Amino acid sequence: MSHRTRVWDLPTRLFHWTLFLCVVALVATAKIGGNAMVWHVRLGHVVLALLLFRLVWGLVGGRWSRFASFLHSPRDTLLYLRGRGRPELSVGHSPTGAASVFALLGVLALQVATGLSSDDEIAFTGPLTRFLPGELVSQATSYHKGVGEWLVIGLVLLHVAAVLFYLWGKKQNLVRPMVSGDKELPAATPASRDDAASRLLALAIGAVCAGLAYWVSGLGN
Repeated sequence: MSHRTRVWDLPTRLFHWTLFLCVVALVATAKIGGNAMVWHVRLGHVVLALLLFRLVWGLVGGRWSRFASFLHSPRDTLLYLRGRGRPELSVGHSPTGAASVFALLGVLALQVATGLSSDDEIAFTGPLTRFLPGELVSQATSYHKGVGEWLVIGLVLLHVAAVLFYLWGKKQNLVRPMVSGDKELPAATPASRDDAASRLLALAIGAVCAGLAYWVSGLGN
């Protein structure tokens, strides 16, 4: 008997898909260049707001969206890789999925930070450059346009490859729960809170994070 359980709350799902679309658009606008860079900068500020939101939501969000639910110990990770992990390790982010999430969030945070600190000496100067020495600005610009961009692309492709592997290799659809929010689980499992009150809280947090990102964008003026 399977149990239908709300695992991914609506704010987490909206965050996930909005971030995915923004990252794809950021890579596309960076490759196109020219006038598209106006949108590249705007999307960068959107991603900043999203990352700030996820940081807070990882502390107060639904049960399976909280960082505490997928901070797995080395022992649990090893057992999972050997196929002997506890069933609850696969409810939210599995140990391998958690590693992918943390890596992607970390790389994106660094990419946003270096973007805010970059100066292409043509049409864009990041709002944080006025507070940084020229050598650090140069290093941030070089990283953002080189290693950082390829790290983001690589991790996104790895993320997509993992989803396809689970779909075709393990017959587990990871996309459907991130759309509907629910998973069919073999045992009764505590669900994530996803009611009107939690969604209003997420909306308030999102508004504050958007305001902070907007404030950061104006520091260079």
